[in-house]
Amino acid sequence: MRDFHLPGRSAIYASNGICATSHPLAAQTAINVLQRGGNAMDAAIAGAMILGICEPQMTGIGGDCFVLFSKPGDNTIHAINGSGRAPAAAQAAELRARGLDAVPLYAPEAVTIPCAIDAFCRLSDDHGRLGLDALLAPTIQYAQEGVPVAPRVALDWPRAGRALQGHGLTHYMPGGTPLTTGQIFRAPGQAEVLRRIAREGRRAFYEGEVAEDMLTTLNAMGGVHTAEDFAGATSEYTTPVSGDYKDVTLVEHPPNGQGATAILMLNILKHFDISLMDPFGSQRAHIEAEAAKLAYDARNRIIADADYTTRLDKMLSPELAEKLAALIDPQSAMPAAAPLTEAVHRDTIYITVVDRDRMAVSLIYSIFHGFGSGIASEKFGILLQNRGAGFNLQQGHPNEMAGSKRPMHTIIPGMLTEGGRVTMPFGVMGGQYQPNGHARFVSNLRDFGMDPQSAIDAPRCFADAGQLKVERGYCESVRQELADMGHKIVIPDEPIGGAQAILIHDDGVLEGGSDPRKDGCALGY
Repeated sequence: MRDFHLPGRSAIYASNGICATSHPLAAQTAINVLQRGGNAMDAAIAGAMILGICEPQMTGIGGDCFVLFSKPGDNTIHAINGSGRAPAAAQAAELRARGLDAVPLYAPEAVTIPCAIDAFCRLSDDHGRLGLDALLAPTIQYAQEGVPVAPRVALDWPRAGRALQGHGLTHYMPGGTPLTTGQIFRAPGQAEVLRRIAREGRRAFYEGEVAEDMLTTLNAMGGVHTAEDFAGATSEYTTPVSGDYKDVTLVEHPPNGQGATAILMLNILKHFDISLMDPFGSQRAHIEAEAAKLAYDARNRIIADADYTTRLDKMLSPELAEKLAALIDPQSAMPAAAPLTEAVHRDTIYITVVDRDRMAVSLIYSIFHGFGSGIASEKFGILLQNRGAGFNLQQGHPNEMAGSKRPMHTIIPGMLTEGGRVTMPFGVMGGQYQPNGHARFVSNLRDFGMDPQSAIDAPRCFADAGQLKVERGYCESVRQELADMGHKIVIPDEPIGGAQAILIHDDGVLEGGSDPRKDGCALGY
């Protein structure tokens, strides 16, 4: 239990259902859907769609999603890959011939076909109760009438807004001035798109006038996208991967997501007595940072489109973790792994819902960088993701850019099980930080006995790009001790990531936690 003398946030307890996400309007909408008879899938889709209006710098209908979910009365965890592919004509060789060594962030070459809409349509049809038209109605209203900009969104807007160009500026920053807290953001063009999807389903997005609006914008900028690329976009059900840490099993989305990296990190941490360390001390932070360097280096070599990821079993093996753990010096920092040519980011949304039948949904949804590619379609203002920047251009690499191929994705939903029972859908936002965030969250729970809200609130650090980013929640003496070990210490301008979680207790009571680093909350009924 938290110390009520100190500022903080209590967990939410409920018996019928809970939603935890990064904006209160989305959480409220999800609960309303549950109270109207919808299930957790309905609520998660409805809430996620609203987040595209409440947090437009983070996500939107021009993006991708990954989802883990369980069905009522069944502890099997299912997965759907709602990530899009590069256009069929995309070629790494063509970019290399232009002298590029990375996919340009804010250009049509970075725009993969958005696939979240296809996934939401499929999940609604296969696992929802209320129908897509009912789920989209709240977002249509908010997009048409507008929502006040929340404080964290306003903090992000100036930085993220630097990506906006052309029609992107027209729709998201008219006059070139970032929106500030309390100003109203409206997206009437998106409201019209959602009305059409509500009436006609996925075809209204991937064919006809809406698709033509996106294509015209991309082709005018030199994009090689075609109508066939959009019409052929499809999500796919797939099989999760998992690994054990102490008495809990971490379940992750498989490649092209990077979830296996979190499992590898925990497998490395098993070789150290983490529970005997100060949870907010230098020793734990150091060991975690070194484990992250090694796990992310393996990720950079292995994770790609599922059809090109050939060494996943090795990445998840105890033998690899043991070898990597042996490379860690408990008193000295190792050099950073070779930097990615793939672009990394920190912008995404996450939503989790558990309903009265204990269906659990863990959903993550993103346009990659802040405001994605910065490219929006002219008529409808659909902001297009720059997920293609997740490819690299190294010839022969598993994650080399190629036509109709999915890039390595940073966004990963998570779930925990105990004794075969689904106990906690959770997610950690923050781009590249996410596997480290998953590992730290699980360690906070299992090594230090924290409740979900405390595990979310706890200060974070992250070894990234040759630096150890340490939140202000750590004391100065810890930062100095880490520096003495050889880490280059940086206090980041913004907090590291954000997280949401719902614990399903043995007696059926639900406990929701939500990160104060974001604008959101957990709500139940």
